[in-house]
Amino acid sequence: MRLLLKPSYFTQSCRILFEKKFHTQVTAFSAKKVGEVIKDVERIRNIGISAHIDSGKTTLTERLLFYTGQLDQMHEVRGKDEVGAKMDFMELERQRGITIQSAATYVMWKNININIIDTPGHVDFTVEVERALRVLDGAVLVLCGVGGVQSQTLTVNRQMRRYNVPCIAFINKLDRTGANPLRVLSQLRSKLGHNAAFLQLPIGLEEHLEGVIDLITMKALYFQEPQGMKIVEEEIPEDLLSLAKEKRQELIEHVADADETLGEIFLDEREPTVTELQDAIRRATIKRQFTPVMLGSALKNRGVQPLLDGILEYMPNPSQVTNYVIDNSNEEEMKTVMDPERTDEKPLVALAFKLEAGKFGQLTYMRMYQGGLKRGDTIFNTRTGKKTKVARLVRMHADEMQEVSEAYAGDICALFGVDCASGDTFVTKGNMNLSMESMFVAEPVIAMSIKPAKNSDLDNFSKGIARFTKEDPTFKVHWDDDNKETIAQGMGELHLDIYAQRLEREFNCKVVLGRPRVSFKESLKEPVSFDYLHKKQSGGRGEFARVSGDVAPLPVEENTKLDFQDKTVGTNVPKPFIPAVNVGFRDYCEKGPLTGHRVSGVVFNLRDGANHPVDSSDRAFQHAAHGAMKHVFTHGEWQILEPVMMVEVNIPEEFQTAVMAGLNRRNAVPLNDMFGYSNELRSQTQGKGEFTMEYSRYCPVSMDTTEKLIQEFQESDEQGKKRKKN
Repeated sequence: MRLLLKPSYFTQSCRILFEKKFHTQVTAFSAKKVGEVIKDVERIRNIGISAHIDSGKTTLTERLLFYTGQLDQMHEVRGKDEVGAKMDFMELERQRGITIQSAATYVMWKNININIIDTPGHVDFTVEVERALRVLDGAVLVLCGVGGVQSQTLTVNRQMRRYNVPCIAFINKLDRTGANPLRVLSQLRSKLGHNAAFLQLPIGLEEHLEGVIDLITMKALYFQEPQGMKIVEEEIPEDLLSLAKEKRQELIEHVADADETLGEIFLDEREPTVTELQDAIRRATIKRQFTPVMLGSALKNRGVQPLLDGILEYMPNPSQVTNYVIDNSNEEEMKTVMDPERTDEKPLVALAFKLEAGKFGQLTYMRMYQGGLKRGDTIFNTRTGKKTKVARLVRMHADEMQEVSEAYAGDICALFGVDCASGDTFVTKGNMNLSMESMFVAEPVIAMSIKPAKNSDLDNFSKGIARFTKEDPTFKVHWDDDNKETIAQGMGELHLDIYAQRLEREFNCKVVLGRPRVSFKESLKEPVSFDYLHKKQSGGRGEFARVSGDVAPLPVEENTKLDFQDKTVGTNVPKPFIPAVNVGFRDYCEKGPLTGHRVSGVVFNLRDGANHPVDSSDRAFQHAAHGAMKHVFTHGEWQILEPVMMVEVNIPEEFQTAVMAGLNRRNAVPLNDMFGYSNELRSQTQGKGEFTMEYSRYCPVSMDTTEKLIQEFQESDEQGKKRKKN
């Protein structure tokens, strides 16, 4: 079903809601108010803009900044003026037309402060979305009106669910040919499992898109002038009135399913008032039991101001979100609810969620959850115990800073000179027992050798690698002693290529990347029992430790994890030595028996053992764990696992046969078979095809791949032994 494309005509009863002259007033008002310390927590919103790549997130954020007076002019991501969007301030972002780093900003709309984080859409930079959603109270899920729910949309939706983040869905790009919001709504319900309904209907579609119908107030809103500054409210066109009534009733039914109060009104067969309906939508949205769907086109300046109103109306303020802090003062960890009151009377709890190196040193982005922070305060890192005096406290507007003197619960701010890692908790003196759960960080799935093109650039290379690995927990670099080369690991080819370019641009160090290598893993097929005695009684102090138990495969959905279970009873293995067994087990799993890749998807069950009152030690039990794992390596049946990707290909229909044949030749989804696919797809589709790929899970490799990997490992091992002899 397609919505009517017929344009509607203006009536004499039209009422101008916003005029261009009003924008000047908004600009002045926002500039005056946006930096102030707001005491009322109800006047704060913390939201993220998240979506599949190329859904229009950054363009939408640009419009939000413009209509709230933070920008005097709007610029496009790949505009002809070559200025670029405000939030894509990195040179590489403007050159490639994609968002690489999440960027924070803030706006004022109707006297409410909205902190906004614009996140990347490409799967290679998914950690930026992960840590943003970890600290936000709500989000705008942007969906392409043509593409609908796409591969990365599924990932973003999963991340929102992980952190219990409520969202508004904004169906963007309704000006494009083939836009179909009804189909997108259907996908939102079927693919993502949302209880969702339209809050608006479009007036026209594609090139005829003029405005939206507000199903709550039952009014038509038209966006006039090139920049959409003049909003005209009219009665709903007659040809859309019956559809509007139908969709409003559908909206009420969906919200009534999620909200008890509106459910009672619905059962009484009473028409809810505008206020009753809005209140019910807010309650259901905050509980993540309903997703309001709004419409528009950010590029054509349609529907952005109503979205701002929706953020104020339906997204929670910090006091409406329950956040927990872990109290580690006792042996049993206790979770307590933090107080969101904007006062410094409560103990400070803040989470460092993003690190960024700037011209003034390391910039640490923090979300304040409890208490207050002022310039000159001393704060403590609960992980390291280090204390830091707060010298500078700023709020970020993309790459610009605004000095602030204080920040309170609910604020997102940034500090200089803080030595920490992403995910660290900061508190005030006397509260070192408090900490927060960090964010989820995915394991890298691809590796390449990396080295500076010139030996003279080695110092700059080391500085750049140290900075980037600290900023991005999914970018890892280590030295491979067997092959005598530095290995960089990341989430995809683009991820590593971006860091190679940043090393050249920001550290004047051109690098050479080797052939991409997949992060294979090795795992057991069946459980293997062990009973190993480590005994040494000649030459110095003796060593004695015995461990017995079994190593078993974990369920398929946990095949990327390593687990250790202490199932001992009694004191045959004294409790102080248990951690040493765990350390020995994990150390030995760094290199598997088949190809030297890391072992995963197994659990080490320690069931019994023995000790000596004099000769037992941590070292002895670590060696015993090594011996037990060596036994398991020898007697177990092992398999190799590889990352399998979810691939989405968008192509004109006439190329379908050739593209499907190409995917079948590549076995469709293993990452190891997808290198270089972008060039193949371009040649198959005359440059018209595009694809996205994201990690899905680890699965066993084929027999051919197993034999090939084992052969390569044996040849590499022999070469390594020869190098050592020479």
